[in-house]
Amino acid sequence: MRIDLHTHSRVSDGTQTPADLVRAAAAAGLDVVGLTDHDITAGWDEAAATAEEEGIALVRGIEVSTRFRGSGVHLLAYLPDPADPTLVDELARILEGRDDRIPAMLARLRALGFAGATEEALAEVTVNAGATGRPHVADLLVRLGVVADRDQAFDRYLAQGRPAYVDRYAADLVRMIDLVTAAGGVPVVAHPWGRGSADVLDEAAFALLAEAGLFGIEVDHLDHDAEQRVRLRGIADTLGLVVTGSSDHHGTGKVDHDLGVETTAPDQLERILARAAELGSPTTLVGAA
Repeated sequence: MRIDLHTHSRVSDGTQTPADLVRAAAAAGLDVVGLTDHDITAGWDEAAATAEEEGIALVRGIEVSTRFRGSGVHLLAYLPDPADPTLVDELARILEGRDDRIPAMLARLRALGFAGATEEALAEVTVNAGATGRPHVADLLVRLGVVADRDQAFDRYLAQGRPAYVDRYAADLVRMIDLVTAAGGVPVVAHPWGRGSADVLDEAAFALLAEAGLFGIEVDHLDHDAEQRVRLRGIADTLGLVVTGSSDHHGTGKVDHDLGVETTAPDQLERILARAAELGSPTTLVGAA
């Protein structure tokens, strides 16, 4: 069984519709795919309908923007109740923070001499996106011919410390773990050491987060090298946490993150589903036989 638990559609910063993403997952030979758009659940229904048609199991999820000890950390939330009022309110606050910083980022780019960096131009690359973000601004810079790809846009202009970077609101990680769990969801930290967070998310930090309700670590991710994977797997084993593996697929928005390039073992998915059941969430996966 081939399981990929971390993918993105055009509802956030992927380049495929939720339906096309699910079709691509089926064509890639996946048996289970997780849709985890950033801070939003708007793609779930479309993905679920297509999963039924394609006969592929869908795990509904969210990749939530959080902060821990001053550093950004992404938290994968699997199978939460999308109508839970406290979770809905917090996601709305995060999305508002995403939207509010975009005009400031565009203004900084115009000040750098890129006159085409306007909200009207950005709207052409964010069609149907419910969660706007820096990748969309990066796509605009590609369209304007300023950079060759998203990576170059981040390296030169959009990453923290670069001239067009603007900070935004992100939820407290420990609080978000609690909110996700209270909503019946299963929290797993995404690519924890892929973006310079190893000093923040050390073994002691993971122990604290496990006490707070963290259920797993995304270990097998292209942002982690072989040594990091061994160390993270050891931490997960010590703390009794689930180990997942995922592509972090964004369509053409991320080079080499092909669907199924990293996968999750079936027994680890079973642990996630069992935990969701303990929390009272429906665990029958759409499209599953």
